[in-house]
Amino acid sequence: MNRSATVRPFGIRDKVGYLFGDFGNDFTFIFSTMMLMKFYTDVMGVSAGVVGLVMTIARIVDAFTDVTMGRICDRSRTTAHGKFKPWLLRMCGPVAIASFLIYQSGLAGLPMWAKIAYLFVTYILWGSVFYTAINIPYGSMASAVSEEPDDRQSLSTFRTMGGTLAGVVIGVGLPLIAYEKVDGVETLIGTRVTIAAGVFSVLAVICYLLCYNLVTERVHIETPQRKQESVLQMLKSAVHNRALISIIAASIVMLLAQLTIQSMSGYVYPDYYNNASAQSASNLTMMVAMLLAAALVKPLAKRFGKCEVSVVSSLFAVVINLLLFVIRPQNVWVYVGFQFLCWLGLGMFSMVSWALITDVIDYSELKSGRREDGTVYALYSFARKLGQAASAGLTGLLLELIGYSAATRTDPVVQEGLFNISVLVPALGFALLAAILWFWYPLHKKQVDANVLALKKKHASEA
Repeated sequence: MNRSATVRPFGIRDKVGYLFGDFGNDFTFIFSTMMLMKFYTDVMGVSAGVVGLVMTIARIVDAFTDVTMGRICDRSRTTAHGKFKPWLLRMCGPVAIASFLIYQSGLAGLPMWAKIAYLFVTYILWGSVFYTAINIPYGSMASAVSEEPDDRQSLSTFRTMGGTLAGVVIGVGLPLIAYEKVDGVETLIGTRVTIAAGVFSVLAVICYLLCYNLVTERVHIETPQRKQESVLQMLKSAVHNRALISIIAASIVMLLAQLTIQSMSGYVYPDYYNNASAQSASNLTMMVAMLLAAALVKPLAKRFGKCEVSVVSSLFAVVINLLLFVIRPQNVWVYVGFQFLCWLGLGMFSMVSWALITDVIDYSELKSGRREDGTVYALYSFARKLGQAASAGLTGLLLELIGYSAATRTDPVVQEGLFNISVLVPALGFALLAAILWFWYPLHKKQVDANVLALKKKHASEA
C-alpha cells in the first residue's frame, strides 16, 4: 500500500539530486563503455573477442545478481531516510574502488591467462555485484520520489542529463589526456587511463553523496507482509507482462546502438581519422544534442506521448546512420556533424526511457495488484546490461572479424571495417527499437493516461 507523507514538496532539489545519482553511475559505466575494450586490446594486449566474451559472461551472472538485488529492495523496510536511498551510502565506496581496479596498466606484463582472469574478477565485482547493488535501488527510487507522471518525466530527463554530463566530462577530457602521438599515430597511454579511472571513481562517490542528501523519498512503499513469489515464479509472470517484456527488448536494442556508438568512437577517431581531439569535440556536441533533446522532449511527449516521440526520433537516427554509410565523409568534422544529429535522435528516447519504466511499474501493479518497484526495475536493469553485453560481444566479434589489433589498426582495410561497424550496427539497433515500440509495446499515450487515473483511484480507496 502506498501513502504520501507530508514532506517537502517535489522540486528542483529532487531533480538536481537525482541528476547527480546518474552522474555518479556513469562516471564508472560510461568510462567502461568508452575505454574498457580499447584499454584491454591496446594496452593489456588481450584480444577484442576475449574481452567481449568476458563482458558477455558477466551478464549471465547479472541474471542472478540483478533480480536478487531487486527482491532485497522490495523486502527491505523503509527507514527514516527512505527505502532505497540508504543503499547509495552503503555501496558508493565499493563500486568506485572496484571500477578503479579494472584499469591497472602496471599489470600489462603479466601472463595472458592472468590478465584475462584479473579482468574477469574485477569486472564481475564492479558490474555484477557493486554496481548492481547501487543502481537497482537508485533506479527504483524514482517511483518513491513522486507519484505524478510529470514529476517522473522530469526525473527521467534529469537522470539522462546526469549521464550525459558524465559522458561529456569523460568523452571530452579523456581523449585529450589519454592519447599521445607516437610516430605520427594516435596511441593510448595506459598509465594515463589508470590515473583517469582513479579520478572518476572519486568523482562518482561525491556525486552519490550529493544524490543521497538532496533527494527525498515521499511515497512510502510498504514492505509486503505476505510471502512473495519465488524468483522463478516472478520470472514466469514477467514473461506474460507484455509491457515489461517489450520495454526490455527495446532497451537491449537501444543500448546496442548507443554503446556501439560510444565504444567505436574510441576506434573511429584515433584509428580511422587519426584525430583523438575530434573525439573530444564530438562528445561536446553530444551534450549540446542531449540538451536540445531535453528542451524538446517534455512538451512533445506531453502532447504526442513518450512512446510516439521515441519511435519518430529512432527512425530519424536510422536515416542519419545510413547516410553516413553512403557518404563516408573523409573530413572528420563532417562525421562529427552527422554524429550530432544521431545523438539528437537518440536523446529523445533517452530522455523518456526512465519515465517509460515507471509507466511499466504502474501497469504491472494494475495487472497483479502488487507494487514491486525493485523487482521490475531489476529486470529492466538486467535488460540494459544485456544490451551492454550485446554491444560489447558484437563489437568484439566484429573487431576480430576485420582483423583489428594494436598492430593492424593502421591497415586501410581494417580502418574501413571500423567505420562500417560504427554506423551499421547503430542503424540496425535504432530500426529495431522503433519497430518494438510501435508494434509491441502497449503503453502508448492513451493507455498511460488511463493507467494513471486508475492507480490514483486505487490508492485513494486504500488510504
